[in-house]
Amino acid sequence: MKSRLAWIALLAFCAVSLCAAPANTSRPNVLVFFCDDQRADTIAALGNAHIKTPNLDKLVRRGVAFNRAYMMGGMQGATCVPSRAMLLSGQSLFHIDEKLLRDETWPAAFGRAGYTTFMSGKWHNTPPSLPKSFQRAGAIFTGGMTDPMKAHLNRLENGTVTPAVLSPIHACAAFADSAIEFLREKHSQPFLCYLPFDGPHDPHIVPDDYPVRYDPAKIPLPANFLPQHPFNNGEMAIRDEVLLPWPRKPADVQQMLAEYYRYISYLDMLIGRVLDTLEKSPHANNTIIVFSADSGVARGSHGLIGKQNVYEHSMRVPLIFAGPGIPANKTTEAMCYLFDVMPTLGALCGIAAPKASEGRDLTPTLRNPDTPARSSMMFGYRDVQRAFSDDRWKLIRYPQVNRTQLFDLRSDPQEVTNLADRPEHAQRIATMTTALAAEMKRLDDKVTLTVPDPKSAEWNPPATKAPNAKKKAKG
Repeated sequence: MKSRLAWIALLAFCAVSLCAAPANTSRPNVLVFFCDDQRADTIAALGNAHIKTPNLDKLVRRGVAFNRAYMMGGMQGATCVPSRAMLLSGQSLFHIDEKLLRDETWPAAFGRAGYTTFMSGKWHNTPPSLPKSFQRAGAIFTGGMTDPMKAHLNRLENGTVTPAVLSPIHACAAFADSAIEFLREKHSQPFLCYLPFDGPHDPHIVPDDYPVRYDPAKIPLPANFLPQHPFNNGEMAIRDEVLLPWPRKPADVQQMLAEYYRYISYLDMLIGRVLDTLEKSPHANNTIIVFSADSGVARGSHGLIGKQNVYEHSMRVPLIFAGPGIPANKTTEAMCYLFDVMPTLGALCGIAAPKASEGRDLTPTLRNPDTPARSSMMFGYRDVQRAFSDDRWKLIRYPQVNRTQLFDLRSDPQEVTNLADRPEHAQRIATMTTALAAEMKRLDDKVTLTVPDPKSAEWNPPATKAPNAKKKAKG
């Protein structure tokens, strides 16, 4: 009898102790910054001596920066839609539902596991999917692009996206303010805070009184600048490409880069405000921070302006992890996709993966940045471009015009010298083409690498005047 009473007392003590313990204090919080069209080479601490990014520089010093993180591509010109779908679902390009309605997303899985999930920023995957992924949302923009000083923003209230109203401040500032308000709250549960900006996507507009400015004449052209792409890549005159006339004039590209860099510096300032708020909160030492972007962009590289191509400048994105247990001031050459980010956060936070997720856990690389991740990468844009990289070598195939490019990324990271026509590389091209076809088959990509009646690779610019980018509001 005494032993039974002792057992009951022990159970009661344990129950009281569990109830008294703070809920889920051991699980880290997550804060994800996600920019729009930010090249991987636009952070000062990672090698760009011409841009000011003091807050991202601090984040680089706090964590692990991936030099070879990539988005996978897109089946439409607005590649931010598939890119964001890949990030949040953990799925590859050819398996995603761009509307994020079909499968459980990673944020939903975090919520199911007891996390408070919050987002503020650009939601480009249809409004009905927002409450399926996030429990709460602050200021949100459900369109593709707009003048950020005149943006109409929505909110998520009681599971419903409200009608849009004109924001009194820059859209990205409104997103940051919402995130700051969320971080200042008292949180009894761990949280996932997702802050996807709609900059530095064009139009490159920041408040007039923002003091950081760049002299276009002092910004160097990209090392792979061309006045015009040398052949028809299948998407030569899409919206992004008509932002500047042909041939691309160096002064025009420098002016665009000056505006682009200023926007990035403005976002860096906003990111700093959010990070300062986190630092002053009780969550400072228990929050994993991620910074990345949905794609790169050409901005004069290879004679292109936009991101509708599979060159490194458009596929490669910045990716930084920082926080508890993550080494400081490290870089890694490990290759990964954006859709590996959320599975990695899931592993760090003990979250069971959604059934449809196929991304990889990068925690071995985070623990030891010398540890490789993926051994090869495959990229695609619509049915006009496919690429395969085995770390050193990169093959690009343009099936509609029967063109092939081969680059040695080790000696030619800017993809300037095409080696495809050199006889000594014929076997390598054959081997890589076979590998690309196999990867396409594995991923259910139905595009063929050779077409029976290819188009001419010749291309002449349309005789239309380039529009004013600041007046454009689509795409």
